[in-house]
Amino acid sequence: MVVSGRRLAWGVIVAVCAMSAARAQSAPELVLHNGKIVTLDATNRIAQAVAIRDGEVLAVGTSAEVRALAGPATRFIDLHGRTVVPGLADGHLHDAGGGPGLDLSTTRTMAQLLAVIGAAARRAHPGDVIYTNSDWHEAQLREQRLPFRVDLDRVAPQTPVVVVRGGHELILNSAALARWQITKQTPVPPGGQISRDAAGELNGELVDRAMALVERPSAEPMTIESLVRQFATLNAAGLTSIRIPGGSPQQYRMLQEMQRRGMLTLRVNFLFRLTDASSADVVRAQVASWGASPLEGDAWLRVGGVKLGVDGGFEGGWMREPYAEPMGRGGSYYGLQTTPDESFITAVRTLNELGWRAATHAVGDAAIDLVLRGYAAAHADHSLAGKRWVVEHAFIARPEQIHQMKELQLAVSAQNHLWLAGPVLRKYWGERRADLTTPMRSFLDSGLVVGSGTDSPVVPYPPLKTLYHFATRRTISGGVMGSDQKISRLEALRAATWGNAYLTMEESVKGTIEPGRLADMVVLSADILTCSEPALEGVAAVLTIVAGKVVWRAH
Repeated sequence: MVVSGRRLAWGVIVAVCAMSAARAQSAPELVLHNGKIVTLDATNRIAQAVAIRDGEVLAVGTSAEVRALAGPATRFIDLHGRTVVPGLADGHLHDAGGGPGLDLSTTRTMAQLLAVIGAAARRAHPGDVIYTNSDWHEAQLREQRLPFRVDLDRVAPQTPVVVVRGGHELILNSAALARWQITKQTPVPPGGQISRDAAGELNGELVDRAMALVERPSAEPMTIESLVRQFATLNAAGLTSIRIPGGSPQQYRMLQEMQRRGMLTLRVNFLFRLTDASSADVVRAQVASWGASPLEGDAWLRVGGVKLGVDGGFEGGWMREPYAEPMGRGGSYYGLQTTPDESFITAVRTLNELGWRAATHAVGDAAIDLVLRGYAAAHADHSLAGKRWVVEHAFIARPEQIHQMKELQLAVSAQNHLWLAGPVLRKYWGERRADLTTPMRSFLDSGLVVGSGTDSPVVPYPPLKTLYHFATRRTISGGVMGSDQKISRLEALRAATWGNAYLTMEESVKGTIEPGRLADMVVLSADILTCSEPALEGVAAVLTIVAGKVVWRAH
């Protein structure tokens, strides 16, 4: 057979073109090179470059190896030696904070706080009520105490004032107490508290279920536009995934619509909030009303289970032993149980029967006792092995409780509340319990998997502050607390990445930087693994990538 030179040349050209086309199709869309890539893979490999294609990691290696994969359309980002980590996640984030009401977040003394409220009172019209938002905590004040009724009365004697503190407490002045007809004779709602001062007078504090005695203003309506703005704020902090610990069906539908329109810049794991646990039939009816199934969704939006709660927050965590004095009131105050034993146990057994995962808010050790009794009862019905049921917060977890968590194959969603509220918790619970708060070292040493977060807006949302606190146990105003519970920076980073992916049963697709994983990653302003401790507190995101797309870049 004779082949002409022209035909042979044409065949070579066709073959070369086919090879070039194939290489272009398989080439990365984006290459980050000349940096420090903290992969968090099984060997904790550190690489220089990463290649991304179709929203996934294509390759990780040296700069020369990864650049060699490039095609004509590949874009390059020179990291100039900066550190890249897997996308950061918040395992317990309600929202980014803010919202309607006076902003007290920048006040640092009681006088400054009262001045803000007093100025609002002078501007108020007859019939107005002054509300604050919740983006503050008394630990930020030099005095490290709450503003009570008598303080508020000095600057707002006529205008009703409602100070919102976190998600579990309100403080009212006398005018507000009168507006809602709250007196010493008002019955205390079960699971709530109407506090009094040393003289037996109302001090204006309403805790947990007692907050229902006060009409609260409607928050800014949640809209797709407001969520887009909020997600942009979270992206700028380095967040690529969030876990919403208890939302409404309406919020879930809104997130579904955002996904349909291609507007999500964060991956969302969504837990429905169980609002009534009074009986198995009530639980079944609520679950049916959601119109969703367990674990439905994809890598952008997935159902993660059901959020429950059994105790209060800082001021209402349910303890085995009474609070410290004077809050302990002579050994009679143990915190607040917000859900009766039988109701909780029935609820979690019913959820397990229906195939739903449970995640339960439990701050104090007595609360954790109840959660473990309920989870053990559900486990006896149908094994919890492999289902990743979660204890949320677990501030005061005792060794035997940690052991039982491990036996039930539970996971922990832990937050940096101590960083914000440390000195105040010492007043509430005493030094021993306050220093134990969120015992990360004990959790990890036991083999439990922990995902980290903030509980924003209770604690500010920046995820790198969480890493800083867990690695140093430093607090805003109380120095180092519970130094024996420090964990390494690498462990803290893993909790914010792979640990949260484990909570959402997605550790096979995200939480590390490896070929085939989702291309979610963050470029940092400094090397969080080696920088000095003072520098660690100021590390920030300079570039955030989700699904291979840059969703935020520092200017």
